[in-house]
Amino acid sequence: MPSNASTELINEPRLVLGTASAMEAVNSMARDIAGTDIPVLLLGESGTGKEVYAGLIHHFSPASQRPLLKINCASLTPETLREEVTSAAASHSTGSSHITLFLDDVHDLDFDCQRALLSFLSAEAPRNGRSSPLARLISTTSRDLEQEIEAGRFRRELYFRINGVCLRLPALRERKQDIPALLDHFLAKHSNQLGKPAPVVSSADMETLFSHAWPGNIRELENTAKKIVALGRAHLALADLRPATRNISTSEPVKISSLKIAARAASRQTERELILKALERTRWNRKRAAQELQISYKSLLYKLKQIGMPD
Repeated sequence: MPSNASTELINEPRLVLGTASAMEAVNSMARDIAGTDIPVLLLGESGTGKEVYAGLIHHFSPASQRPLLKINCASLTPETLREEVTSAAASHSTGSSHITLFLDDVHDLDFDCQRALLSFLSAEAPRNGRSSPLARLISTTSRDLEQEIEAGRFRRELYFRINGVCLRLPALRERKQDIPALLDHFLAKHSNQLGKPAPVVSSADMETLFSHAWPGNIRELENTAKKIVALGRAHLALADLRPATRNISTSEPVKISSLKIAARAASRQTERELILKALERTRWNRKRAAQELQISYKSLLYKLKQIGMPD
């Protein structure tokens, strides 16, 4: 593994990376395991970037010069699985390092396929005078495999084979502070692909993005960014998101019973607008926005929570 591999891993496109604490923990673990041959289980909802992480881990592994063999577990039969792994075993004998098997949606394997896979994994190949595993495993799942074991749908012994290290990729709703950086990445990507300029995303548009639940996670955000570029105006592309959101600023109006309450409400609204404009000017760089507003970074995070924005 190159000496600067861990740095490169963290500096990969922001498709899956970010500054949210949950992502920092995942990235730290990914750095540690990328250069090993330990089996990796990537757990996360659909659209959270499991396949991208599988590719990153393989890219910085000792077997990076050899193919990453992706196996779609949903479409396998015991016969096709045997064909895949037999080909993998033959490939193993021609190189100095083992191959990497990428088992996508491993929970979809039926019991017969699980048995066939176990048979392959139980074999070892001689290398440099000693035996070694035929393949490194990187598996993905969107289900709790321990629950699948309890329900009798997944073999416990296979679970222990694939779960050397488990990386849980957080849902986008758990890392909303990464939305501006992710959006910038996708807008630039699709502007380049479509040959169109990236439209300006206003603070109101950004509030809509923050308010949305993102059931499709990063994949849904990328599709939204592509739609923004294609239509040329963000508010048109985000129209479909609005019915599924609840914007705090459009909730029931506060009943004003005194001038003091009215002044307090007006002050809060002014503060909210100033914060959002500062964030928009700094492309949602919170540290720079805090400097512009002449408040501490910690105070800005507190005020963001007060107005219903992710810190």
